[in-house]
Amino acid sequence: MKIYVLAKKSVVKVISVFILLSVSILYTSTMSNNTLDVFSNKKELPIYYVDTPEKKIAISFDAAWGTEYTEDILNTLDKYKVKTTFFLVDFWVKKHPDVLKKIDKKGHEIGNHSTNHPEMSKLSKEEIIKEIKTTEESIEKVIGKKTTLFRPPFGDYNDNLINTCRELGYHVIQWDVDSLDWKEKGAQSVVDTVTRNVKNGSIVLFHNNAKYVSEYLPLVIEKLQAEGYKIVPISELIYKDNYDVDVDGKQIKKQTKK
Repeated sequence: MKIYVLAKKSVVKVISVFILLSVSILYTSTMSNNTLDVFSNKKELPIYYVDTPEKKIAISFDAAWGTEYTEDILNTLDKYKVKTTFFLVDFWVKKHPDVLKKIDKKGHEIGNHSTNHPEMSKLSKEEIIKEIKTTEESIEKVIGKKTTLFRPPFGDYNDNLINTCRELGYHVIQWDVDSLDWKEKGAQSVVDTVTRNVKNGSIVLFHNNAKYVSEYLPLVIEKLQAEGYKIVPISELIYKDNYDVDVDGKQIKKQTKK
């Protein structure tokens, strides 16, 4: 009798294990795509930097408040024969159209930085479109050129933003080197931060109204040029089509089949 009971318990145990395994396999095979996406690398990413063998980089300026140092910036860029990209917010454009005209006339690239400087990931698709198109139209009215690069305020984005920008014909641009000029720790701090972290294909973030920009900008450019870097506008650095962006935000040119 005792042997029979033990045998019965063993059978029950085997059956229980079999049932658990079956349920597990069934659950795994029928998991929704949304659940599986949590463990995938399907998240959309903006361009942080570019994979290139050339010693070529881009520096950029976000302009949302003030123009106090913009003349100094433009004079420095002229002095070192550098062209760059300025990302502008709509209310800045409306307040300083003459400055926008001057930036454009000097051959610098104009990017879109939204209308009201919001956290873009919190907006609906319709709100994102309005933020981008309003600024696009304001810039086009002043200089007659359509923007094609978008930098989200605060570097805040999600899949909805990336996909919407793609539909609108925009490349979403981040940065891999933050100058941290907004911390106002002095010119040398910015010079060190940028020159120690820059590499081929880097995109550097500056702000047009940073307190020490008139001091640090010539020092940064001199050092980068001495190290052999060519500084170009972002649109001359990135690939416009036939590319991937890896999990680190590096834009990689797809290899064409021969």
